[in-house]
Amino acid sequence: MPKRFDLLVFDWDGTLMDSAASIAVCLQAACRDLGFAVPTDRDARYVIGLGLADAMAHILPQLAPSEYPRVTERYRHHFLQHDAGTTLFCGAEDMLRELRAAGHLLAIATGKSRRGLDRALASTGLTDCFHTTRCADEGHTKPDPGMLHRILEALKVPPDRALMIGDTTHDMAMARSAGMARLAVRHGAHDERDLLEYEPLACVADCDGLRAWLTKHA
Repeated sequence: MPKRFDLLVFDWDGTLMDSAASIAVCLQAACRDLGFAVPTDRDARYVIGLGLADAMAHILPQLAPSEYPRVTERYRHHFLQHDAGTTLFCGAEDMLRELRAAGHLLAIATGKSRRGLDRALASTGLTDCFHTTRCADEGHTKPDPGMLHRILEALKVPPDRALMIGDTTHDMAMARSAGMARLAVRHGAHDERDLLEYEPLACVADCDGLRAWLTKHA
């Protein structure tokens, strides 16, 4: 059966890495450290994947932008303490290596910084799995489609031959704006009901479901 998609673009946090809960906790801890209003779990999880300015504007709407670096510094302090214990979802590595061996181009489009993604790829041993990666501090942040445009351009793949896979509505909105098909996973940051509003091809439960869907349909 011929491939339906030449390129598979993955989000990182909450899609391949089981880190959504940790990110939310660290955001809450950063706000608590500085005496700011602590976001609810839902609000903290909602901003996962967004750029810094958009995330801060959502969880701390009264905060002056000049204060954002203070929150970022405290967030990084807490996240680095949690980072070593954060792992890939079970089966993610095998799935990625199987997809690459099957001839798919693989990429990452993430809200992480370049430094953060490179550290995560090195620690998980997945650096060699991906043909290209794009990060939030390289010019475009979700849900702007620019990140995906750069990936498509770099790998010379038309939008109709590419699939975006993610766990947030930001991933789904980005893919829709780029003219790409999208596949949602519900083991990450956002609820299935919200993901389905963006009409993904499917909304799978976990990495096993993702692997099975891609093997059959991608």
